[in-house]
Amino acid sequence: MKAMIFAAGTGSRLKPFTDHTPKALIPVAGKPRLEHVILKLKEAGFDEIVVNVHHLGDQIIDFLTLNNNFGLEIHISDERDYLLETGGGIKHAARFLQGEEPFLVHNVDVLSGIDLGAMLRFHVEHGNLATLAVKPEAASAKPPFRPNAISR
Repeated sequence: MKAMIFAAGTGSRLKPFTDHTPKALIPVAGKPRLEHVILKLKEAGFDEIVVNVHHLGDQIIDFLTLNNNFGLEIHISDERDYLLETGGGIKHAARFLQGEEPFLVHNVDVLSGIDLGAMLRFHVEHGNLATLAVKPEAASAKPPFRPNAISR
């Protein structure tokens, strides 16, 4: 299964921490955000991931190399010359996401308890064009999985 991780952001709201460290590598609970997301995707059965990079992208590439891509097939969608934002980022990475199978897009900022496997099963079972997981604004211990779907 394929996934894309948005890791290209500049991390402007996390300054000064992101002056010398990309947002994706800022640690949360002792591990970089990117590692949390990759391991969550791996646990859910995703085995091919594309990560877009921009701000301090060399550090992200080095981190992935140092960790042997966490045993996954990881591609880099290089946006170091120009940040392409959400739609442009997906379009730029399209060659890695080709095929008939669905793919998941995950932001490196999002750390949640969502069951990605359940979300994927929901998506496939309902034949959706797109499925979006959202969380109610009021925080709760662990909100139930409530997908929003766009049917074909």
